[in-house]
Order: sequence, then C-alpha cells, then structure tokens
Amino acid sequence: MIYSDNDEHFEVNGYAKIDRYNDSKTSEIASNYKEILRQIGEDPEREGLLKTPERYAKALQFLTHGYDLDAAEILRSAMFKEEYSQMVIVKDIEVYSLCEHHVIPFFGKAHIAYIPDGHIVGLSKIPRIVDVFARRLQVQERLTNEIRDCIQATLKPAGVAVVMECKHMCMSMRGIQKQNSVTTTSAFTGEFVNEPTRSEFLRLISADLYK
Repeated sequence: MIYSDNDEHFEVNGYAKIDRYNDSKTSEIASNYKEILRQIGEDPEREGLLKTPERYAKALQFLTHGYDLDAAEILRSAMFKEEYSQMVIVKDIEVYSLCEHHVIPFFGKAHIAYIPDGHIVGLSKIPRIVDVFARRLQVQERLTNEIRDCIQATLKPAGVAVVMECKHMCMSMRGIQKQNSVTTTSAFTGEFVNEPTRSEFLRLISADLYK
C-alpha cells in the first residue's frame, strides 16, 4: 500500500501512534460509502454523519491491511537455529476478522503450536501472522488453514497445530441470531496428526498453567 503524508498522530500510553492511509483509496471508498448511506435512507449531510464516510474508509483499510503484508517474510525475519525439539505453544491469541459473506466481524482466540526441527521463531511473530491473515475478508476455516500452512512452509517444523474458537456476529446479529454459539476449527500437520501428540496439545491449551 502506498501511504501519503496525511497521517493521524496521537499518544497511547506514552507512545506515539501513527495511522497512515492511502489518500486516493480513502477518497474513493468514502465516496462510495456516502452513496450507501443514502441508499439505506440516511442523510450523509447531517452533522453526525458528515465525517462517517471518511472514518469508515480509514477503518476498512485498517481492518483489511493484511493484504499488504507477507506472513512468511515476517516469520523469516526472526528465525533462529536451535536444537530445541519439544512442543512450543502460543495460546489465547486474540483474533479479529471480517466475514467475507456479510463483512460483519467475527472474533475469538487462536491456539498455535509447532515442534521445531532445527529452527525456532521469535514468539511475537506467531500472533503477528495471525493478524496478517485475519486482517482480510475471511472465513474461519480458511483462516485456520492459512496460519497452519504458512508456519509449516516457512519454518519447516516437525508439525504444526492450530485451533481457533470464534464468535460470528453474522450469526448473533442477523440470520439465526444465536448469541452464545462458538465455532471451533482445527488444522494439523506432521506429528500433530498422531493422536498422542494432538491430545497433549489439546490438553495444554485447555489447562490453566499460568496463575
């Protein structure tokens, strides 16, 4: 994505945060959204909606910025040779994405494990690649597989496990309107296809070891 100098600066807990947006893309999306507001019966010229098209355009760019990121490159930037060969788990990773069918949010947690085979990866990179794929229009099933496949292809471990638990607002706010339903998906490679290893992973992500 090509960013302009039209950045928004503000402070968050003492750190300067800069949000950058593509000016031409912002303008085009805002123009289209202004017409959408008219089509649903709203007046985009009223005070409360004057800046809504621009805000929406910027929000949509942020929520889909994963298209501009390379998940494999993020992993490769922090790969280290190491002889450790036991399971590495990062669990309770927050997930926020947009359902591609209705462009309504789904959100929840991802639990990811891999078994190193000569290389480990910086732990922060695993949540980062979750964000890369989640910040796109998605379905949970594909999101689960994309995370698994990226780790397997890039790190080449002895196995990868991904379990994702999400609530889908398209089920809660519209359609069937079941507010408490949770969708669970899983994807495994290598050693995690074997029942004992998979069972150990599932037991560990369910355990409350950190108190």
